[in-house]
Amino acid sequence: MTLSPSHSKPLDIVIIGAGIGGLTAGIALQRHGHRVRLFDRVAELTPAGAAISVWPNGVNVLEKLGLGDQIKSVSGSMDTMSYSTHKGVQLTRFGLEPLYKSVEQRACPIARTALQKVLLNACGADNVTLGVSCESVEAQESGVLVALSDGQRIQADLVVAADGTHSRLRNYVASCEVARDYCGYVNWNGRVDASNDLASGTEWTQFVGDHKRVSLMPMGNGEFYFFFDVPLPAGTPNVRESYREELYGHFEGWAPPVLALIERMDTAIVSRVEIHDIVPITSFVKGSVVLLGDAAHPMAPDLGQGGCQAMEDAWVLAKCLELRGSDVAAALNLYNDARVDRTAQIMLRARSRSEVTHGGSPAQTQAWYQELAQETGQRVIAGIVKTTLGGGEMLLG
Repeated sequence: MTLSPSHSKPLDIVIIGAGIGGLTAGIALQRHGHRVRLFDRVAELTPAGAAISVWPNGVNVLEKLGLGDQIKSVSGSMDTMSYSTHKGVQLTRFGLEPLYKSVEQRACPIARTALQKVLLNACGADNVTLGVSCESVEAQESGVLVALSDGQRIQADLVVAADGTHSRLRNYVASCEVARDYCGYVNWNGRVDASNDLASGTEWTQFVGDHKRVSLMPMGNGEFYFFFDVPLPAGTPNVRESYREELYGHFEGWAPPVLALIERMDTAIVSRVEIHDIVPITSFVKGSVVLLGDAAHPMAPDLGQGGCQAMEDAWVLAKCLELRGSDVAAALNLYNDARVDRTAQIMLRARSRSEVTHGGSPAQTQAWYQELAQETGQRVIAGIVKTTLGGGEMLLG
């Protein structure tokens, strides 16, 4: 199928949410000549989590938006990947150059604050209003009426709901209550000074055992991004002052780098998150309201694709509006066709990977540990390539 751009008039677009997805959408839509206004309910933009691994498909979008050099200049260099047992016995270690050559792009693990700064500068801070939430949207004969918490009523041609995993507009678009499902584990994440006794400065280092996982990843600026995954019941106490003691308990007897990481981490800046996703929904569009990013497809982080898929959404939405001109409905239908199945597949793969990693089926988890001892990197890299190249022709133009 060959798609040719149609003549289009600039649209007045309201974006609800100024996270990775909302800011990327703001940039992409402005690049296509549209007027954008972003609103976020938070009083200050503080990223959720310390860092993000932007895999090659996400980097490709940032390159298309002219931000590739900026992102690469402040990201970490990840050349190898390794898995070790909880006692520190290496199971596998392999280079990532075959991946980067295959998809002609590197991965960019980066501090969320650094990524957000680049995106906010490119989008324009003047286009972002903080401390204001969307109270409701109402379909109009032409466009949407947006009611904001500060009393504003804005008529827009299009509303982009990029308000994250707790999206208030997801239920509106889905026309039903969409339940968030607990994935069965808790994630602690943060940043720590890079040190060779923790991990190599250019390697994604992981320790696995007892259905738990510890990860260290170079994120630039002489720091590692780290996380701990522990299977726990939903609703377990979240007491910041107890994080270190709690993690010592969960990882008693683990390898020296894991224990050193627990000792050195700054609990004041550690995030503790109960991981949730949803059953994939069948449409991201209702009238002139469209879901994007975690509002549309919150997923377990086990494939590292949450932020990357939000970036893909943003690029594809702008591309669809370019291709369908002033016919917003046709553009949103095209977006839906391009994104619903793609993201559903990744959500389901991420949930499946989560269950294997975290003991959803203990026998499968033990088999995975055994497979890692035989892993050459070929299978892992093939999976990442599949994800990277699966965006379809909407990402090629």
